[in-house]
Amino acid sequence: MSNDATPSSALSFGQAADLYNAIRPSYPPEALAWMLGPEPVDVADVGAGTGLLTRGLIALGHRVTAVEPDPGMLATLVDASPGLAAHHRGTAEDLPLPDASADAITAGQSFHWFDRERALPELHRVLRPGGVLAPVWNVRDESVPWVAALSAIIGSSKGELAATGPTDPDFFGSRFAEPEIRTFRHEKPFDGPGLIRLVQSRSYYLTADDRRRRELIAEVEDLIANHPQLAGRDTFAMPYQTQAFRVRPA
Repeated sequence: MSNDATPSSALSFGQAADLYNAIRPSYPPEALAWMLGPEPVDVADVGAGTGLLTRGLIALGHRVTAVEPDPGMLATLVDASPGLAAHHRGTAEDLPLPDASADAITAGQSFHWFDRERALPELHRVLRPGGVLAPVWNVRDESVPWVAALSAIIGSSKGELAATGPTDPDFFGSRFAEPEIRTFRHEKPFDGPGLIRLVQSRSYYLTADDRRRRELIAEVEDLIANHPQLAGRDTFAMPYQTQAFRVRPA
């Protein structure tokens, strides 16, 4: 079983930014509405990647500034995200943003990469009084048998393993109050080649040698061809549980 948890994994996605952007799931609008409320606000989307969350926020009318450390991911984000208010190359630990400049800070599938000891003071600095810190994760629903079988092959990413971490006491430190959490159902349609591409977008695959890559793809191809829930189907839905958090400054 694999685990996307090595330090180099955080910056491995840039080499496959276009693939990541095309194949990874977006976030359900109802989760974003719960996180940020109904009125348009100034949002800093930190660790924004290729903009999967960014574009969902823009679609709801928010004014979004994207912050992303990987230049390849950021370039894809800018090209694919009309209506973006601003963008910066930077990290959560050293945000290139003024004090009290954001009503909300989001982190889609990225908060687990932050060095919390260094990042939380920066996030607090950039938030306006009464603002909200809102990390969110899409986690595969392994209660579905074929998804559990897939996870047995490819393992769980650091994000999937970390998605319940913010429920731990003091996870957000003394600068923030206790978090609120809600889980939303979400899914993304795939065909067989699309599921292969999803596996190829994972940091574990991207950092593996050629032999391990071939082994992973062969095992997933066997799953698609022979699992009772997938065999003979042209398309199928990957079920996700979207774990959404709201955290206010203390």
